[in-house]
Amino acid sequence: MPWGEIKDTAAERRLFQRRALVMLVVVFLLLAGLAARMYQLQVAEHDIYTTLSDKNRVQVQSVPPPRGLVYDRNQVLLAENRPVFSVTLVPERVGGMDETLEQLERILEVSEEDLERFERRLREPRRPFQEIPLRYDLTEDEIARLAVHRHRLPGVEVRAELVRYYPHSELTAHALGFVGRINRDELQRIDPVNYAGTNYIGKSGVERFYEKLLHGEVGYQHVETNARGRILRVLERESPSPGEDLQLHLDLRLQARAHELLDGRRGAIVAIEPKTGGLLALASVPGFDANKFVTGISVPDYRELSESKDKPLFNRALRGQYAPASTLKPMLAIAALDSGAVTRDQTIWDPGYFQLKPGGRRYRDWKRGGHGWVDLTHAMAQSCDVYFYEAAVEMGVDTMHSYLSRFGFGEDATLDVSGALSGLLPSPDWKRAMRDEPWYPGDSVNLGIGQGFMLATPLQMATATALIANRGEWVEPRLLKGIEGDQSLDGFLPSETHEPLKLQNPDDWEFIVEAMAEVMHGSRGTARGAGRDAPYRMAGKTGTAQVFSLAEDEEYDAEEIRERLRDHALFVGFAPVENPEIAVAVIVENGGGGSRTAAPVARALFDAWLLEFADTGNDSLVSKTDSQSEAL
Repeated sequence: MPWGEIKDTAAERRLFQRRALVMLVVVFLLLAGLAARMYQLQVAEHDIYTTLSDKNRVQVQSVPPPRGLVYDRNQVLLAENRPVFSVTLVPERVGGMDETLEQLERILEVSEEDLERFERRLREPRRPFQEIPLRYDLTEDEIARLAVHRHRLPGVEVRAELVRYYPHSELTAHALGFVGRINRDELQRIDPVNYAGTNYIGKSGVERFYEKLLHGEVGYQHVETNARGRILRVLERESPSPGEDLQLHLDLRLQARAHELLDGRRGAIVAIEPKTGGLLALASVPGFDANKFVTGISVPDYRELSESKDKPLFNRALRGQYAPASTLKPMLAIAALDSGAVTRDQTIWDPGYFQLKPGGRRYRDWKRGGHGWVDLTHAMAQSCDVYFYEAAVEMGVDTMHSYLSRFGFGEDATLDVSGALSGLLPSPDWKRAMRDEPWYPGDSVNLGIGQGFMLATPLQMATATALIANRGEWVEPRLLKGIEGDQSLDGFLPSETHEPLKLQNPDDWEFIVEAMAEVMHGSRGTARGAGRDAPYRMAGKTGTAQVFSLAEDEEYDAEEIRERLRDHALFVGFAPVENPEIAVAVIVENGGGGSRTAAPVARALFDAWLLEFADTGNDSLVSKTDSQSEAL
């Protein structure tokens, strides 16, 4: 046997020992590293990983506050909240959006419009992990089907939320406004903390103006969830502060009566309580169902409203700008008396027309043969245009502009009425700026009977009439009457800015009021039919505003004119004369003469308020019930 083949047992033993020692060192080092890592995770970084673990298991969710309720002056509920069930998706938790939507379409009835609205909101900026609704108003059967398939639909939940509901929607839509889903522009303006979890915001009317009061303060809750994000239990909760309940001056009974009186006609009625400035009625007809806008109106429904010739979405009471016509004469009579342009006993001859100079253009009186000799009282009672033509020329545009502006024309004189327009109170500066023309004497003639460039809203006409009812004392129109808990309105209503309209002879107020009473009760008053047999005295003025101009010698024939080109019928007035409780402005579009159409409407409103609707005297707010909150 060769020497090299002899086995060296000692050498192999030493080699094995060295290798074993190395392996032991390596194992020891690995165990030491593992122990060090365990120490780091379990001790040194315990707080960090506990927080991360809790973040996966426990989530902080915002709890939107219940929106405040709105009542009328007699505690009739005008705006409430009701629970609505909807299916929502959290994009961050949905595995495949297209596949999930396909599954939902097989389970639910999801329209193309629902999908388009969802995809649009999916593209818009939003808060992380914010739910996006796909369908509203789920039925019990649909909720049950979703519950069966929930395990296959991560990120899809059925949510119950309190959604605004207007029980008298068509009557109050233009006055209250409505809420809608927060859009992209509003998302940039609102407080992201306080509106966390809130999907709706006031879009118009009271809902928009008092959004801060109605919204409330957001709450929070810590919830434990499973791996799919489903809530297992609530660990901690900080309840939200509900929005304030508001009581309005609005009287639903009078509002309903106003709509009844205008039923089938286009127009507006504004009724004000002169002592407080409270808006008792703010009716624009036709109206619309505001509930359709809360969760998103369908395309066919919106197209029907927006394309209607009657313009139901247009708020005629606040944004309709009309020539006030002869309803402006009481205000111009105050201006003429106080400025010395006319006197109480001054008479003029009315042949049926007025000329600035002999042989010049004839400005016609509504009565072709004229009224003969008339003084201011008879000019008011019979609505003599020629008298006011002469008074307007005598005053001049600057005087008329000064006084009419003090009646609130040409501005939004309200305190809390959202969306009201300012109308148009023309002046030489305005005409030069807008038309690059000087002010002509003929422009003053037209302004003297509320025609020409002059435009006013029904709310402005009612406000000016209330100023006469108050004998010059200004009280700005307002909707808010009170807040729950006798909370002061200081800081919630803008401060009043108008000074009283003081006349050189305060008795001129009574003189003009009596002249307006002659319109209603005089033997030749233009609205004597509406004032007949009334158990109280009322003051008023009729008006008929041209929609288009006639040639100088052309006569107006309503039968031969298309309905939408006929004159607008107007009326302003208040009652009772001695202690006014209500002032109104009525306009019936294309209704013809104010004495025949608008004055009877006002008389019906006066009767309703003074004789039929007894004041309950109970102004306290009904406490908000907890049933709506418990419904969730």
